Amino acid sequence: MYAGIVDWPWWAYVLVTLGLTHVTIAAVTIFLHRHQAHRALDLHPLPSHFFRLWLWLTTGMGTKEWASIHRKHHAKVETPDDPHSPQIYGINRVLWAGVFLYVKEAHNAETLKRYGHGTPDDWIEKHLYTPHQKLGVLVMLAIDVALFGPLAGFAMWLAQVAWIPFWAAGVVNGLGHFWGYRNFNTPDASTNILPFGILIGGEELHNNHHTYATSAKLSNKWYEFDLGWMYICILAALGLAQVKKLAPVPHVGALRATVDFDTLQAVIANRYDVLAGYAKSLKKMYRQDPARRHNRRQFRGLKRCLVGNASAVPEALRGRLEQLLKQSSALQTAYAMREELVALWARTTASREQLIKDLQDWCQRAENSGVEQLQQLSLRLRSYSLS
Repeated sequence: MYAGIVDWPWWAYVLVTLGLTHVTIAAVTIFLHRHQAHRALDLHPLPSHFFRLWLWLTTGMGTKEWASIHRKHHAKVETPDDPHSPQIYGINRVLWAGVFLYVKEAHNAETLKRYGHGTPDDWIEKHLYTPHQKLGVLVMLAIDVALFGPLAGFAMWLAQVAWIPFWAAGVVNGLGHFWGYRNFNTPDASTNILPFGILIGGEELHNNHHTYATSAKLSNKWYEFDLGWMYICILAALGLAQVKKLAPVPHVGALRATVDFDTLQAVIANRYDVLAGYAKSLKKMYRQDPARRHNRRQFRGLKRCLVGNASAVPEALRGRLEQLLKQSSALQTAYAMREELVALWARTTASREQLIKDLQDWCQRAENSGVEQLQQLSLRLRSYSLS
């Protein structure tokens, strides 16, 4: 009476549930995120439509609304217009109730109109997936109950339906902008939750993603693993996917005698790698600074302020940071020149000749500063090339 078509031990139902929810994770990260929202890869119609069907059955989410909301998140990140920033709404609200923020934004017609371009608009989307989004999850409920029985089937269906709202809308959008480590000093608060992107298909590497949003591969360091990228490689090997964009790989070649246009292009293309190296230099200078070592209590906790954006330094720490910089001319010089370098590649209206001249001037001042870390950074800048 209570059994479905299959009658398994309890642990088998758990394993099947984990497998089914993992397919949903793969559909979100490969199809919705990397393929639809960012166009980082092309998918063959076979996996593309399978993912659309599976997401309709397990989440009730529309492709257009998901892609629109995510694109708006990137365009308005950490501002009041960001649909789900924990910096605006607070971590608890986004982590535990992020799905409601998603639903609210999904009803914003302006968001869908402005950011929903290029998403599927075929017959089945117009007549089934979009107008009957909730029908899919009811069909999935019927399938689960028929296969596994009322009790196990309903429990498995409930896990399937709740999986994405918690892990994607809550954990990625919440913890991914609140807690973790950062490889790159992006203007937003994005973080990598874990270096092993397995449970959420690679979405754990959220800081990497915000740095290179259109990259089909989310891992960046040698110790990071992106399971979604492994699946994409398998699909590509089978002729079912074609990778379009990847994060640039920093290429350091021979030292140039002077800064030229190729140097400028290479530095701008690898600017996040430049900032990552700069952050390491500032951290080393901070650890070795005599003022900091002689007064550890006064200058404790300032390392994050040194390597982060100047505008993001908390008001309570600004006084102590200014005091540290006053007592250390080397740190003060390196900190100020980091801001100058960031401002250089942000000057979109400057001419090519002016930008080259400014970069030449920066390198010359760095090499004449007497600060070893700045001298090394300048030499590295003059060695970057476009691979």
